[in-house]
Amino acid sequence: MLAFDSSATPPTTELAVKKPSHGSESYLALVWRRLRRSWTGMAGLILVGLLILMAVFADFFAPMDPKATDVGFAPPQVMSFHDKDGNFVFQPRVYALSDSEELDPVTFQPIVGMDYDNPRLLGFFVKGAEYKLFGLIPADRHFFGSTDGQPVHFLGTDKFGRDVLSRAIIGSRISLMIALTVVFIVTLIGTTVGMVSGYFGGTFDIWLQRFVELVLAFPQLPLYLALTSLIPVTAPTNVFLAFVIVVMSALGWAQMSREVRGKTLALARIDYVRAAMAVGATDKRIIIQHIFPNVMSHVIVAVTLHIPSVVLLESFLGFLGFAVKPPLISWGLMLQDTATYSVIGSYPWILAPVGFVLVTVFAFNALGDGLRDAVDPY
Repeated sequence: MLAFDSSATPPTTELAVKKPSHGSESYLALVWRRLRRSWTGMAGLILVGLLILMAVFADFFAPMDPKATDVGFAPPQVMSFHDKDGNFVFQPRVYALSDSEELDPVTFQPIVGMDYDNPRLLGFFVKGAEYKLFGLIPADRHFFGSTDGQPVHFLGTDKFGRDVLSRAIIGSRISLMIALTVVFIVTLIGTTVGMVSGYFGGTFDIWLQRFVELVLAFPQLPLYLALTSLIPVTAPTNVFLAFVIVVMSALGWAQMSREVRGKTLALARIDYVRAAMAVGATDKRIIIQHIFPNVMSHVIVAVTLHIPSVVLLESFLGFLGFAVKPPLISWGLMLQDTATYSVIGSYPWILAPVGFVLVTVFAFNALGDGLRDAVDPY
């Protein structure tokens, strides 16, 4: 007979069943996975992150003091890796313009050329103009600039001799702050009004939507100009800036509320919302815990697509002189120097803030387009 050892463990064959990796993923993980597949969405996310980083540490990234003056309408200085003899050098440098001893045979004016005898060496984390980081910490280090503290103008200067690049970097702080503040207020008011109106419905919804339509019916541009012109010229800059933010927010929340109301009307008829009503859940609990999480995906996409429109609006109003007043700096205020064609034709580098506006608009639009596809991963 064969004897079997009962204590011995019989050999077993384990079948490794590979489960789908996305079966246990959370909603945020699914959104992130879908967003990573969109190269435009990831490009927008990276650019938005860089823009916010530049705005937060604007004084550090600005190579010069934005209020310091030099030669008016000086052209951009091109970075070079060659010395005056044409030999390649590892340390980059720029050559300032200077008047030579030779005269123009027609105008008899000194010929302006590069001063190759006095190069301005460039480097990272150099000492420069003093500033206060976050308005509190004294510092004098800049991300990039001349090693000896001499002025460099990578995008030229304006009519007062102020560095265009430094002013554009500092101006990103005001422009993005206005855009983010306005969009936050618009989102808060528009989402609340839209959810409440769509959830309760009935007579309350009818009268509230008539008020929303009244706000949408206003011609926004003339109203912007009329309201901002009510502020006295002698008003403090903070008061003027706060008034502009309030005006933009008051005229921008209606469209957001209309979109959220449409989403809420569809969600209010879903089975789990009706089940919550049947078990006696309060309206506040249903709106906050059942409807609000489901409209957030649409709100996030709407926010990323609404920010570029506010940036463009601030730039346009600033160009007309109705957004930001000196000594504050914004992209729209800088564009006031481009009001005449002669200036644009003679000094095209004054249009540099337009490039910052275009990059910002592209970044948020690309991010919003990627999020629009990623927030519905099923």
